Amino acid sequence: MRVHWEAETATDDRGLAYGDGCFETLRLTPGGAPLWPWHRARLLGGAARLGIPLAEAVLDEALTQALARCHGSAVLKLILTRGSGGRGYAAPQAVAPRLLASLHPLPARPDSDYHEGIVTGLCQQRLATAPALAGLKHLNRLEQVLARQEVQRAGWAEGLMLDEHGRPVEFTSMNLFARFGDQLWTPPLAQAGVAGVARAVIIEQLAPAAGLFISQQLRPLSQLRQADEVFACNSVAGILPVRTLALWRWPVGPVTLALQARLADLFA
Repeated sequence: MRVHWEAETATDDRGLAYGDGCFETLRLTPGGAPLWPWHRARLLGGAARLGIPLAEAVLDEALTQALARCHGSAVLKLILTRGSGGRGYAAPQAVAPRLLASLHPLPARPDSDYHEGIVTGLCQQRLATAPALAGLKHLNRLEQVLARQEVQRAGWAEGLMLDEHGRPVEFTSMNLFARFGDQLWTPPLAQAGVAGVARAVIIEQLAPAAGLFISQQLRPLSQLRQADEVFACNSVAGILPVRTLALWRWPVGPVTLALQARLADLFA
């Protein structure tokens, strides 16, 4: 299995035809990829859940090639598909997975997003319950595509997506966190949503180091009104304070800014 760069793919690729695969989007620095262990683990885990053969050495080679091509900060996107398979849902007996790689400029965000917070809204598009796919960053992201259209029409920075019962799950491309005292809450992702890498770093490292207790349980949307702080995160943008959600407002709090700085330090 080799790394295919840029748009090297085939019209009968199962990722194109059926969304049969998963992907990673990771931030590169001049010195490497600080969150690579989490991205690699998630892609390997996603491949295993989908039954797509993938060797760890292939991913490490893709990163090595990307760093050789990259000069400065950038975004590396890795797309894993089951490979070519012709017409029909059934995969061929001889699977030849395809790993596609592409480099992109690091998106520029205004400093105000980090210091003053972002304006968000509530998406009408809901996330369907799909426990077999929950947590995976698989290639079928049509719910997010439709939700992002709402975000663009409204002019928000992000849109909050709810599950079928009206409970908050995640933003269109970021995970959701809220602080209630010394408790840092984030929705569980056993039924829907994407288990983000920045989310994992916060849960496993940053929050415990800050003396915060992690809570992962389904909560009604109304409980967010009582939060002390709310923020969104992903591995490319980092941590963004949420200033407003529709008519609700929160301050840009000290815990959000402290976690934001600690995550940013990993890329310094």
